[in-house]
Amino acid sequence: MAYPSARAHILAVWSMALVICLGVGVGTGAIQNSPAEAAPHADLAPPLPASIPQAVAAVPGAMGPQLPGVSSVSQASPGPLEHFPPIAIASLPLHTDAHARPTREATSSLRVVTKGKLRRGESLSTALRRQGIDFQTIHTISSELRSLFDFRQARPGDSYRLGQGARGQLVDFRYSVNSEKSFYLYATEAGYRVREDHAPLRAKVAKVGGEIHSSLYGSIKALGERTQLAGDFADIFAWDIDFSRSVQPGDDFQVLFERLYRTNAEGEEVYVRPGRILAARYRGRIGDHSAVYFESKKGRGSYYRPDGTSVERAFLVAPLKFSRISSSFSSARRHPILNVVRPHRGIDYAAAHGTALWSVAAGEVIFRGRAGGSGNLVKVKHRNGYVSYYAHLSRFEPGLKVGSLVEQKQVIGYVGDTGLATGPHVCFRVQKNGRYVNPLDISAPAGDPVAQGDRERFESARDLLFADLGTGIQMAADEAL
Repeated sequence: MAYPSARAHILAVWSMALVICLGVGVGTGAIQNSPAEAAPHADLAPPLPASIPQAVAAVPGAMGPQLPGVSSVSQASPGPLEHFPPIAIASLPLHTDAHARPTREATSSLRVVTKGKLRRGESLSTALRRQGIDFQTIHTISSELRSLFDFRQARPGDSYRLGQGARGQLVDFRYSVNSEKSFYLYATEAGYRVREDHAPLRAKVAKVGGEIHSSLYGSIKALGERTQLAGDFADIFAWDIDFSRSVQPGDDFQVLFERLYRTNAEGEEVYVRPGRILAARYRGRIGDHSAVYFESKKGRGSYYRPDGTSVERAFLVAPLKFSRISSSFSSARRHPILNVVRPHRGIDYAAAHGTALWSVAAGEVIFRGRAGGSGNLVKVKHRNGYVSYYAHLSRFEPGLKVGSLVEQKQVIGYVGDTGLATGPHVCFRVQKNGRYVNPLDISAPAGDPVAQGDRERFESARDLLFADLGTGIQMAADEAL
């Protein structure tokens, strides 16, 4: 049943009041003209305020509640007046329109969330289109985030989260390149804003250890730890151990390191990756090698042997993380393409296409370009008459040019198969005063040892770390200290 509006209701009441006033005018006049009947009630009917029409006072009690201080007279009986309590306006029922549309505030909190990861061969655009996102939204995301991230560098496994309002408008967008780093786009009243976020990480000390069965990489992975730890371990001993050829079954290792954790959106602690290695040991046919991390100044640390000498030397034994040697230094080798026997004055390291290559020592770039069968080649001149060669590169490090000064372990290019090559690898060669030498036979001086003034502090830190490292093997990967 539909109820009349409040305005129509008031008009109807006033109309009824006028009709009743006209109908009962004579009777009312009789009552008012009778001194005997009017006198008893004279003190019960105070005068009405000037703002209230007299017609309202004449409406019988059937009209409903009266205004405060106003009495009504029953038409049927001129007996004593009835009093009605006042009613607050706030207590009256509100009239609502069932067909009214929700306001903007009511819908502004609604959010449609689209989440996903890039598949192999997918771009962000194709991934979002696959989930029904329109081109305009995709274009806005790409153009707004262009200053922070080039989506041509997107990789499979990168994740994203898109938030849209009830009308499909872009509210926010987060693109994560790994568990630590992400790029965030969000809407404000003044337009879109972007920022780069880094998840805060917390470190917990843990240790792993085991016996080598096939490789250091495989052994650490079998213990349930990230393979990044194997690479970091190999980097520490890169001046003494060639992990591509020196590792033998039965060798053993121990690593004391930091595990880095972050808190996810659900408030749960999530393991992100291995952090800094604090102490390490490798024992095998190549001998016993140990190292400990020590900071001479806050935030500036290096690795030292137990006697305080530096593990670093002027030359690394290899220009990349441990890999497979596909061809060794030789005075007579049959060339895999030319099929002729001739000297091979370098070491071929087979590695995945695009693997980063670094300079084995500090020096100056004296050649960068194409060089016949060597393909893309970089030559670096070092002290004491040494020159290192890096051949068959897929590409050069951006900004690298002839005359550039490079540091040890600075990336100079990437593994490829340009020139005469049967597969992706780097041919690494070293000359000493114009003559080729076996890179593995170079005996380079060690770096600076622990300063005498830091000796006592170093020995105290060394003893504590090696005590935590222990000597046992086959320890659980998640054993926290």
